[in-house]
Amino acid sequence: MTNLEKYNDIFVQVFGADIAQLGDNYRKETVAAWDSVHQLNIISLMEETFDLMLDPEDIMACISYNAGKEILAKYDIEL
Repeated sequence: MTNLEKYNDIFVQVFGADIAQLGDNYRKETVAAWDSVHQLNIISLMEETFDLMLDPEDIMACISYNAGKEILAKYDIEL
């Protein structure tokens, strides 16, 4: 499984999202179910999946599908 597939799977697990939905418009403002609990689930799965510990600033900034990709890039995770 590629890193991108692993990343996409996080959103499938947390939101039951269809992979085709994921992209620029998949963010806190457009996903009704996206609340603080779901955001923490995303963070937890990102840390577990990619074996890293996110900084608090990154946790707060992870408010969209694309933001998560940018955050992982900071930790040298290529998607």
